[in-house]
Amino acid sequence: MIFNKDIAKKTAELLLQINAIKLQPKDPFTWASGWKSPIYCDNRIVLSYPQIRNYVRETLAKQIEEKYGKPDVIAGVATGAIGIGALVAEYLNLPFVYVRPEAKKHGRQNQVEGYIEKGQSVVVVEDLISTGKSSLNAVEALKAAEVNIKGMVAIFSYGFDVAEQNFSKADIELNTLGNYENLLEQALDTKYITQEEQDILARWNANPSEWNAN
Repeated sequence: MIFNKDIAKKTAELLLQINAIKLQPKDPFTWASGWKSPIYCDNRIVLSYPQIRNYVRETLAKQIEEKYGKPDVIAGVATGAIGIGALVAEYLNLPFVYVRPEAKKHGRQNQVEGYIEKGQSVVVVEDLISTGKSSLNAVEALKAAEVNIKGMVAIFSYGFDVAEQNFSKADIELNTLGNYENLLEQALDTKYITQEEQDILARWNANPSEWNAN
């Protein structure tokens, strides 16, 4: 769920402004999964723009405090959320760890990098939610470390039904600054897209795995 509609529209405005989100309904991208997609999102670009980076950092931090109080540790999901997660932890003056997709094959073979203790409360930071699979994989790694997951916050979510189902099944609360619905509203309001393009983008979101630009 989004935390606040005004924040969601502002987040969409900023991400479109710096091309962290690109909308190309008539010239779609191909994701690593093979899906054709009229949208591409790379929130790591936020780190290159200090004013927008600070907005995202502070808004995520305030969202965490309002929803969960102050946890013991902030955890970022590698690799996309390491940067913004560390900035949020710094803003809140909290320890930071990050979670790899899988344990290292050498050295200490860590999946969770950084110092964390059993029983500590943790809020997980993500940059982007698609199906939620990789995000929840990080949650499982943290649970294996026997910590208390209070919830997850993210910059943006595509709003797929499968993600909602996955988070519900895992019993993890997710709150995001922005989402797909409010992105389309903002893009239409600012004439970034036409009504026809919004319709195409909405159809894709309803059934992304089967969608075809033609």
